[in-house]
Amino acid sequence: MTASICMSRNPIISPAANNSFLPKTALFRPFYFRNTSSASIDIRCSLRRPEYIPNHIPDTKYVRIFDTTLRDGEQSPGATMTAKEKLDIARQLARLGVDIIEAGFPASSDADFEAVKLIAREVGNADSNHVPVICGLARCNKRDIDKAWEAVKCAKKPRIHTFIATSEIHMKYKLKMTPEQVIEKARSMVAYARSLGCDDVEFSPEDAGRSDREFLYRILGEVINAGATTLNIPDTVGYTLPSEFGQLIADIKANTPQIGNVIISTHCQNDLGLSTANTLAGAHAGARQLEVTINGIGERAGNASLEEVVMALKCRGEQQLDGLYTGINTQHIIMASKMVEEYSGLRVQPHKAIVGANAFAHESGIHQDGMLKHKNTYEIIAPEDIGLLRSNESGIVLGKLSGRHALKAKMLELGYNVDGKELDDLFAHFKAVAGNKKNITDDDLVALVSDEVFQPQVTSGTLGLSTATVKLTDMNGAEHIACSVGTGPVDAAYKAVDLIVKIPVTLVEYSLNAVTEGIDAIATTRVLIRGQDTLTATHAFTGKTVNRTFSGTGAAMDVVISSVRAYIGALNKMLGFQSCLKIEGPNERNVLNTTK
Repeated sequence: MTASICMSRNPIISPAANNSFLPKTALFRPFYFRNTSSASIDIRCSLRRPEYIPNHIPDTKYVRIFDTTLRDGEQSPGATMTAKEKLDIARQLARLGVDIIEAGFPASSDADFEAVKLIAREVGNADSNHVPVICGLARCNKRDIDKAWEAVKCAKKPRIHTFIATSEIHMKYKLKMTPEQVIEKARSMVAYARSLGCDDVEFSPEDAGRSDREFLYRILGEVINAGATTLNIPDTVGYTLPSEFGQLIADIKANTPQIGNVIISTHCQNDLGLSTANTLAGAHAGARQLEVTINGIGERAGNASLEEVVMALKCRGEQQLDGLYTGINTQHIIMASKMVEEYSGLRVQPHKAIVGANAFAHESGIHQDGMLKHKNTYEIIAPEDIGLLRSNESGIVLGKLSGRHALKAKMLELGYNVDGKELDDLFAHFKAVAGNKKNITDDDLVALVSDEVFQPQVTSGTLGLSTATVKLTDMNGAEHIACSVGTGPVDAAYKAVDLIVKIPVTLVEYSLNAVTEGIDAIATTRVLIRGQDTLTATHAFTGKTVNRTFSGTGAAMDVVISSVRAYIGALNKMLGFQSCLKIEGPNERNVLNTTK
């Protein structure tokens, strides 16, 4: 089989970056969104929201949502994101209405520092009726805290989040510190953060779920005296059960000196699949800030999922959780989920609650009969509540004879405001698919716009041999052609790309899925690659050097095209990251984000 593969735009070699580490020519194009207000950049949240006071919430029923997708979520293997991608996600989180955005770990690298600073400057100063708090993570040392403050201080509402481990196993084997030393370190570093002029300081006792209760009360009391405004209680390894975690929050509330002067927060990992349940138990017991991530991404098994926690509060808060509510505009959930899925490369499982492909699908005959008679028989949430619109509001049925205006109208209906060159490229891709596919579904269109927005152009043909000819055009317009043979067409195409790029990588993961049913279904591919000894980081916990991984996705009716698009997308991301490191200098020391 011979595959002729051509990329006509989006360079494989990253262009030079400017001072904010954003490529002059974006490797990936941003999502575009429909907004019901006249000003497309405005952020509008539908629910009431109390005045923001760092250590006090005027309405005792209000729960702050602290999103750590850009910090803890990015720790997922292969989820490395560029500064531009992080900015896009931060803007969508602001549209969603989150109260606090933990934008990253500024001390981990210059690139992460610049990304956090960019978010603080752009999202943290938006001209809007809701401007979120912009938070930077820091370990309990002056260098980390200085970096965090420097990155977030330009925001209207900046926050420093510092932490230190408090469980016996962590203090003994990781920190090699006595309990008294840990208390003094925590107290002094919270005080230092306040001395910089930061009026909003969050403190986390890492591994609180396995820490001694009396020791927790002591250290939390000390950091309150030092000026902490929020106390975050992490179940770092996802060890506790909901009854245990709820009791932990209740005990802290009952036994910590001056606890009434701060906000209690939760941060629950999902190692036993209980992160959402534990988070809700914590809220019921008195926590008024909940730390979550979009799609539940994060270290190991992930974090409490924003969409699950928020929708649980929306559905059951009044009846079972004493009327607790959030300021989240839930109609932006689906778009936030899709954006994080695309940028991180971490696919949402079909049966994932709220945002999974099957969350609102009904195949059983009994269920279908009930749904036809009354939707509430089998749906406790309306799809429209989270921004999932499957009905054809405009009455437009797209096919091979449809024009640009019809396509644009349909994409607006689905939440994508595509115009200009992006619309031209999408329309050409759409016409090619419509000529071979009788029915174009919403899922097809979402796959097409995601691929057209993020990925390079690829074409393929077959003649019967396991060889591939690849032509790539770089940022300067120069064409690069290579031929290779392989065990199959995808293998041959990947080897041909490698001959052009000339940077050794290891293909860590490869997955292929059909977006829709039928022989003419659009295929989506996800790959995960790892550079060989070129992009490394030092893990903050173990001190070991590890190789970074990068993901890419592609979509096409031809699996070879889809596969190569995904591979080139991952290479683009890796090379763009490499370009930033070259600008930062050879002496930069990268430190992976740590888990609270």
